Amino acid sequence: MAKKTWIEKRDVEKSFIVKTTDKRFADIPESSKMLIATPKIIDDYVKCIAFGQKSNIPTMRNDLAIEYQADKTCPVTSGIFLRIVSEAAYEELKSGKKIDTVTPFWRIVDPKSKLAGKLECGIEFIKEQRDKEGVK
Repeated sequence: MAKKTWIEKRDVEKSFIVKTTDKRFADIPESSKMLIATPKIIDDYVKCIAFGQKSNIPTMRNDLAIEYQADKTCPVTSGIFLRIVSEAAYEELKSGKKIDTVTPFWRIVDPKSKLAGKLECGIEFIKEQRDKEGVK
C-alpha cells in the first residue's frame, strides 16, 4: 500500500476526543479534561492567524482547550498534528498552490523549535516567510 501523503494525513476524517486523564501527563494534572484534537482542528486554527501575526503552541493548546470545554490540549498530538498541517501546506506549495492559499504554518512554527528543524521546508523557509510578513 502506498504511503499516505501529508495532505491525506491532514484531511483524514477523524473526531476529536476529550478524555479525563488518570495520571499526570506532561503539564496536565491528574483528573483533567484533555482535548485530543485532529489535524483538521489544528489546520483551521492556524488558518485563523492573521497575516503579519504569530502565535505559539502553548497559546494554541490553551485556545483549543477553551473552545472544546477541556482543561488542556494534549501536547503530544498537538505537535504531531501541527507537523502534519505544516508538511501538507508545503506539499501544496510544491504542487503549485500560491502561498496565500495554503495554511500559514510559519506563523506558529518557531524557527528555533525542534519541529522547524524536522520540516521538509527547512528553517530558512520559515524565517523568509516571517520576514516577508514582518513577523519578529
